[in-house]
Amino acid sequence: MPLLLFLSIAINYVDRGNLSVAAPLLVREMSLSPSRLGLLLSAFFWTYAVFQLVSGWIVDHVDEKWVLAGGFAIWTAATAATGLVGSFGALFLVRLLLGIGESVAYPSYSKILVTHYDEGPRGLLVSLIDIGSKCGPAFGILVGGIAMARFGWRPVFVALGIGGLLWLPCWVRWMPQRPPAAAKAADERPSFSEILSHPAAWITFAGVFFSNYLWYFELTWLPSYLVQERHFSMTAMATVGMIPYLLCAASTAVAGTLTFRALGRGASVTRVRKACVVAGMGGSALVIAVPLIADVRVAVAILVLTSIFYGIYTSSMWAITQTLAGALAAGRWTGMQNFTGNLAGIVAPTATGFIVQATGSYFWAFAAAAACALISAFAYLLGIGRIEPAVWSGRAPRRAPESVRPELSADY
Repeated sequence: MPLLLFLSIAINYVDRGNLSVAAPLLVREMSLSPSRLGLLLSAFFWTYAVFQLVSGWIVDHVDEKWVLAGGFAIWTAATAATGLVGSFGALFLVRLLLGIGESVAYPSYSKILVTHYDEGPRGLLVSLIDIGSKCGPAFGILVGGIAMARFGWRPVFVALGIGGLLWLPCWVRWMPQRPPAAAKAADERPSFSEILSHPAAWITFAGVFFSNYLWYFELTWLPSYLVQERHFSMTAMATVGMIPYLLCAASTAVAGTLTFRALGRGASVTRVRKACVVAGMGGSALVIAVPLIADVRVAVAILVLTSIFYGIYTSSMWAITQTLAGALAAGRWTGMQNFTGNLAGIVAPTATGFIVQATGSYFWAFAAAAACALISAFAYLLGIGRIEPAVWSGRAPRRAPESVRPELSADY
């Protein structure tokens, strides 16, 4: 099951990021201005963000395993359809459909993990899923960029969509079974308003929004930056562009393993998780130096370094939310958090397009991304207190596993 979750999020990020890889070709084929390209790159997030609220509710009322399967079928079909349409409007509409399908992913993951795993192993599996979210873009840029340079972008989209469907029968065969206790607790779920009354919820919403601004800025505009500003060929862009994502995945794996071991030794959940998110986002702000460095190799090295820091952040970000929400609120909290967080997917590519068009430079676009990284770091540092399960409607939260229970009485 963990391997299938890893593969699903990797496919998820290949499908959402492949339009960015095709962007240099689309600009030439459709004569797109930077602002118009920014709007097209943001289209996915219009529905992806809004439908997080819908998906979070559905996951808490319908078996999350089947919700994930249905969403997967929709988004892979939308990916294949992208290669068959030919106008700006049609591309925009297909990207909207892609966003609807992919919106089920993270609420489903959170509900699956918080239902089936305790704190320590859950954090490790969160890291595994996050590694998939970085391997997906790495694979998409490398294979997609090289394939598009040789065959064009349309056949690549069709092949990715049809090929991705191979995951679906494997998931139906090996997906986990929900324990009876999860179904019994279904009537005790907190409402959206009760979750919104929890101060930590708003901090996680803000922290993810500002961290996602940096992530989606790079995911949507990095290929165009490397081709247009650094004068990379499509093949060179594909080769170099995958490196930051791979090392981001590696840093997530290392950080996830180290936090798992630390929690197993009885370390404070609050100290461990907050150290990762604050240090990770603080270090990611170094991205502001990328457009200032004339030497391409040094600029790429800095980009790689910021990606490593970002991987440290993501190794604990979702684990914080899942611990705070608990099994009763994981789907809805994740849905609302992903709604607000993925508004950055609308803002970042659109704002970047207008900034580049207005200034004729990428510097201020990178500066905005760096500022957002710092805001995210301070939100987690100053806004999150002890990381422990919330108490919903006067009911006591589930007890934490023995390996992390000292956290509940430890100062942070």
